[in-house]
Amino acid sequence: MDTPPLSMTYLVRPATPQKKNAPVLIMLHGYGSNEEDLFSFASELPQELCVLSVRAPYDLDPYGHAWYAINFDAEQGKWSDDQQAIASREKIVAFIEGACKAFDLDESNITLLGFSQGTILSYAVALSYPEKIKNVIALSGYINEGILDSAYASKDHSKLSFYISHGQVDQVIPIEWAQKASPFLNQMGITHQYEEFPVGHGVAPQNFHSFKSWLEKQLAFR
Repeated sequence: MDTPPLSMTYLVRPATPQKKNAPVLIMLHGYGSNEEDLFSFASELPQELCVLSVRAPYDLDPYGHAWYAINFDAEQGKWSDDQQAIASREKIVAFIEGACKAFDLDESNITLLGFSQGTILSYAVALSYPEKIKNVIALSGYINEGILDSAYASKDHSKLSFYISHGQVDQVIPIEWAQKASPFLNQMGITHQYEEFPVGHGVAPQNFHSFKSWLEKQLAFR
């Protein structure tokens, strides 16, 4: 398959068989990584999906990328650049729209798969624009309410479904941050599955098989 020029750098694994209106899964990598990281999962995911793995827009030395800066300050400690994150949220939405047109994908069946910072952006996109996203696989991340659209709470989130997982000994993002997602989504009436695994900041094999099984069920019920 040719790779049409889009607004962001990406890798693509076409659906098999190739057809118009295929469901799509968009991968959003973590801080300091790139589009090749999560793409290693692509060959193991359902063949009916078109898989697109996107590179974050902000370059880091020497070769990584980020969805937004994480700054370290003696007084404030570690803090995130929410304005950059909001800009990335909008870039992702524009990329999804462009990709659906370029590859003739099903705009009503879009899944986001994020890891760490990519999960934070996946939450932001889905909760801000629930009419655009169907499923979210949220690995090792958390909800940052500061980067959600100001009117998100008034929108209809009834068609969204989330799979959420976190490592019990995650040394990068505290598990307590991830655990806040369930009550938040419950309050908004959003269907979700939450799991924890005895690992650090990563995806254990059993974690992969669990979210793959969840995704297959979501695709079967569409």
